[in-house]
Amino acid sequence: MYIAYSLLTFVVFVVVSPYFVYQAIRYQKYIGSLRQRLGFLPISFNLDGEESIWIHAVSVGEALTARALAADLKARYPRLRLFLSTTTIAGQQVARRSLSGLDAVFYFPFDWTFIVRRTLNLVKPRLFIMMETEIWPNLLRACRARGVKTVVINGRISSRSYPRYRTIRPFFRRVLDDVDRFCMQSDESARRLVDLGADPARVTVTGSLKFDALELPAATLHGKPRERVLRFFRLSVNRTVVIAGSTMKGEEAAVLRAFARIKEAQPSALAILAPRQPERFGEVERLARDAGFVAIRRSELPIDAEPRADVVVLDTIGELAQIYQLATAVFVGGSLADHGGHNILEPAMFGKPIVFGPHMQNFKEIADVFRNQDAAVQVPSERELADTLVALVTDPVRRASLGAAARALVEANRGAKTKTLAVIGELLPASGAGAVVRPFRLVH
Repeated sequence: MYIAYSLLTFVVFVVVSPYFVYQAIRYQKYIGSLRQRLGFLPISFNLDGEESIWIHAVSVGEALTARALAADLKARYPRLRLFLSTTTIAGQQVARRSLSGLDAVFYFPFDWTFIVRRTLNLVKPRLFIMMETEIWPNLLRACRARGVKTVVINGRISSRSYPRYRTIRPFFRRVLDDVDRFCMQSDESARRLVDLGADPARVTVTGSLKFDALELPAATLHGKPRERVLRFFRLSVNRTVVIAGSTMKGEEAAVLRAFARIKEAQPSALAILAPRQPERFGEVERLARDAGFVAIRRSELPIDAEPRADVVVLDTIGELAQIYQLATAVFVGGSLADHGGHNILEPAMFGKPIVFGPHMQNFKEIADVFRNQDAAVQVPSERELADTLVALVTDPVRRASLGAAARALVEANRGAKTKTLAVIGELLPASGAGAVVRPFRLVH
């Protein structure tokens, strides 16, 4: 079955390779990372061949979530090096800039046996940590053969992926046997994982690390914000700011139509659009200009001045989380278009009123809690999005109510880090390791 899996992934790689070639030529993507993806890390990466802890975080969201654990792991295991891999370029940039205590960051290897063996020879992990549900059969099998402990943290099985995994359950069960522990975000994800073949004794519900990974607003320093990005947005006190974060194709147009209605009543209003995909920055800027707005990129803004444009396109990586604190109202993208939604906790931390669309499969548990506690608004379509945003920017009482409920939920749901570290401590004992946590029990 592993041979069939490897052949299938090779066929998929061949089929999609023209796309990657196009991306490499058009956007200069993937070229610089290819050697690392083939398992050829720099000689200086782990020159003395020291043992390590290896964290894998796919992209920006997972890298930021890993921030909740990185410093604690480094403090608890000072004799082990701490490495983090990402799949995407954006995730690589955020990891290098935002995570302290890492010894090195590298690109995740292709999951073919000869490549993962080469990578393991250089990384030399004693523990391999997978963020969310990054299940790579050949790598996990190689870890098991070498005695490397493995753990999934902040795990989830979405309603979209669950039926797909069920179709390959016999193979998936064998792959899950190579994982020592699973730290799942919710009871529902834990039940799905057990149904797919995981041993219940290896499954623990820890909650979502995304709550613990949030950084509280920083204080000012000598009258200036600690976050440099805020110096590019010296906004008037009463200026309305609509932020659309992590948007996908088609969503920016919907936000701009809603923003046009807001501008009719509040001519000084500002929209900040943050496309999820960096290659779309130029497209979104043109879209805003074609809609009749004065648009500018964040990278072109003068420091310590108020943006004079109608629309700012956030063409930088890793700044969105801090910019949310400027918002009057927030739309979180990937949810109006069917992409499974994106993280709503960052604006919630700042007590901002949040709006998202009908497609929140990737964050279902969190979205359900926020909606049920009247801490966010879910809209079924573009029309309701416009009506909701217009209503929010003109209703300070409603905004305050939503924002306060959102912030309270963030504070109430912290604690996954302690439980996750306890599970890691059972796999890799260290001085002062946390208390034992109970495994998940399936109740019939």
